[in-house]
Amino acid sequence: MLTDLRIKNLALVDDLSIELGSGYNAVTGETGAGKSVIIGALGLVLGERADRTLLRDGSEQCSVEAIIDITGMSKDFHDFLESCGLEPCESNQLLLKRVFSASGTNRQFINGSPTTLNLLASVGEWLVDIHGPHDHQSLLKASRQLEILDAYGGLENQRKEFALNVDQLIALERNKAELVIDEDAYKRELDLLKFQVNEIESAQLSEDDEEGLEQSFKRATNSARLAELVGEVKSLVNDSEPSSYDLMLGAGRLINEMVNIDDGAEELLNQQSQISEQINELSGAIEDYCDHLNLDPNQIRNVEERYNLVQSLKRKYGDTLKDVIAFSGKALARLEKLESRDEELASINAQIELIRNKIQEQGRRLSDARKEVAPKLVGEAEKQLNDLGFLQSRFDLEIIDPNELGQESTTISRTGFDQIEFLFAPNPGEPFKPLKSIASSGEMARVMLALKTVLSSQDSIPILVFDEVDANVGGETAAVVGQKMNQIGKKRQVLCISHLAPVAAAGNSHYLVEKEVENGRTLTRVRLLEAKARIDEITRMLGGSGDAARQHAEELLKT
Repeated sequence: MLTDLRIKNLALVDDLSIELGSGYNAVTGETGAGKSVIIGALGLVLGERADRTLLRDGSEQCSVEAIIDITGMSKDFHDFLESCGLEPCESNQLLLKRVFSASGTNRQFINGSPTTLNLLASVGEWLVDIHGPHDHQSLLKASRQLEILDAYGGLENQRKEFALNVDQLIALERNKAELVIDEDAYKRELDLLKFQVNEIESAQLSEDDEEGLEQSFKRATNSARLAELVGEVKSLVNDSEPSSYDLMLGAGRLINEMVNIDDGAEELLNQQSQISEQINELSGAIEDYCDHLNLDPNQIRNVEERYNLVQSLKRKYGDTLKDVIAFSGKALARLEKLESRDEELASINAQIELIRNKIQEQGRRLSDARKEVAPKLVGEAEKQLNDLGFLQSRFDLEIIDPNELGQESTTISRTGFDQIEFLFAPNPGEPFKPLKSIASSGEMARVMLALKTVLSSQDSIPILVFDEVDANVGGETAAVVGQKMNQIGKKRQVLCISHLAPVAAAGNSHYLVEKEVENGRTLTRVRLLEAKARIDEITRMLGGSGDAARQHAEELLKT
């Protein structure tokens, strides 16, 4: 549910924070107080187009922030967030923010990270439906209508099973497409793969060889210089007159004479002895290095050839030996697949035929089930519409199965064969029209309210916003509208801007939007009404200020 909404510098709002409750939240106020600003702000943070004329006079930028508690949202929604690369929601709190400026800068954030406007709108479609003179209504989309019909009829498992089989069919056809190539292309790919596999396998590569080969190549290509350097070191340590070892022996004799005179020189003698021993060890190590410094031209050539071969393979197949070996594995698998192409194709074709038959059977069952449940949904929707004052209006839904029209598609939707359209005829004698063609925003909102009442248990959208739902409504119908808002509020969060006392009185919480003048500027403020203040506001909405109006207000709040 929407727990917090903060608006800065939008229309008459300078800085406004609203904490909303669960259930049905009624919003009222005088005409022109700024009630529509709340809906507009919510639309902005859900990705609707920004109208910069709404920027508060004297302000350079406007921002809207929303905190939405997503506890209870489906796994599909969480998977969607993860698939979009969005930051996880801490404590199940989803943070949305939208900023736009007079200069045209437009920024949006989800959980603190920058995002695109399209992604912000996509996230919003999972969370909020706005019904009224706004275009954020999921029920107008054919795909959503089909989801609702399936949810109403308890057909989700059939639909999921159908979708899994379609996914399997797509995977099989993709595998088939990889095998079905023309003969010339087949032979060329076969020859190339054979060459690649043979070239890599004949090199007998090992991942562990890379570092050692690099060092061997460096030693081989610099062998002459190494021989020259080791000769010079050997000369300095052993062969020169006097040698380093002879010099240290001479130093030892002199230090010995010092020790005979002064015992404090013994430490110098110890150090001389250690250095002499180290020089002796260095001499032995140099001899060993000389013995292992192989200057055999054939061996040097072999190392260079091996190194050049590996470098050539890495240029062709990967940056490291590990990559080259992995490439060989993939090429070999593809080669084996192509070499057994005919058998593989026969197997895939058999699987495709089986899965297509299963899809046809499941699709027909799903279509039949939809056609069986549709009249029940239509009947319940019309009953709700009658309650809301549409006594002569009619609701219907059209299910079109392209297969029945001989229009079988080459691509199969994961949702089944059917296409669906919610239809509405507001007046007797007028034809049914798609729900999205309804002109009156108030009419649209009440149709949506009727459908939401029917679908309150099945609909997955957690936040419903109604604006102008009580346009051209009065008397008993207004009370029914309020009752239905309250009914939906038991399972969803509802935010309704209302002009009618019976509608507002049914709310679990009541917010008053009012204008104030501060430092010569008009500001919009919103406050949660407690008991007495709420009676005052319902009394005002009833159009009276006397005892009778106040008593009526109290009675409305008790029902």
